[in-house]
Amino acid sequence: MTQGLRFGWLSPVIGNRWSDQVPIAAYQDTEILPTALPHFDSLWIADHFYGFDEKTDPFLEAWTTLTWLAARHESVELCHHVLGVGYRHPPLLAKMAATLQYLSGGRFVLGIGAGWREKEYEAYGYEFPKPSVRFAQLEETIEICRRMWTQEYPSYEGRFTTITEASAPPLTDPPPRVCIGAAGEKVGLPMVGRLADLWNGPAGDGFTRRRDIVRNAAEQAGRDPDAIEVTVTLERALPETDDDSAKLVEELAGHRDLGVGHVVMDFGHPRSTEPVLRFAEQVIAPLKG
Repeated sequence: MTQGLRFGWLSPVIGNRWSDQVPIAAYQDTEILPTALPHFDSLWIADHFYGFDEKTDPFLEAWTTLTWLAARHESVELCHHVLGVGYRHPPLLAKMAATLQYLSGGRFVLGIGAGWREKEYEAYGYEFPKPSVRFAQLEETIEICRRMWTQEYPSYEGRFTTITEASAPPLTDPPPRVCIGAAGEKVGLPMVGRLADLWNGPAGDGFTRRRDIVRNAAEQAGRDPDAIEVTVTLERALPETDDDSAKLVEELAGHRDLGVGHVVMDFGHPRSTEPVLRFAEQVIAPLKG
């Protein structure tokens, strides 16, 4: 039997001239998400500090926004898309994650990556080391998080961060899962295979090669590669016609057949719930399995 797809909704935190300078996530919170999210499995928020057109465009901080939405929409998993590892001190990040996992009733997934936007790091006064260092920081951060989520008196002495009995009560059962966003074939994808519960990577050319790197790394680490949930993010328009829906079903079924289990959809700034319901009825329903 073909495995059914899971569906995520990415809500943009930017506001711009196309949204009347209102952050899209704030608009969707009241106008779109109450209709959309009962049909979706997860809600995702990107982690940047300012936008890509004008730095003065409204742009909401990711952790605050996801926490706000978690309290208002209680039916979905919650994940960042994805946190930059250098933006938050690792033990504080672990404590924040443990808290949101507790308050959300176990719905939080820690989405995290090595970071890439150098100018943003520099603007906010963060160091932006070379990729090998950032990935080493990412591995340490995940180790610290998992210790703090599962041990009463966790300690760790690393190259970048040291903790000493950094308790993070209450410990949740289960602790958050970890989603790593990565595409690099030498460092990032092998790390996914060793450490991640979910992988968010690019679709398109080279996907099967990247997927196989993850799977092989998992096997070499003594893990079951099928236990890693594969997610891809797609920017698409919501369907306006039956034909639009049929094309989306064909495309998403193709991703599913390559091993994708969870598609994160970025629909931009829909103003009506009608195409959302069309997507739910004509695309999600036949692909849920």
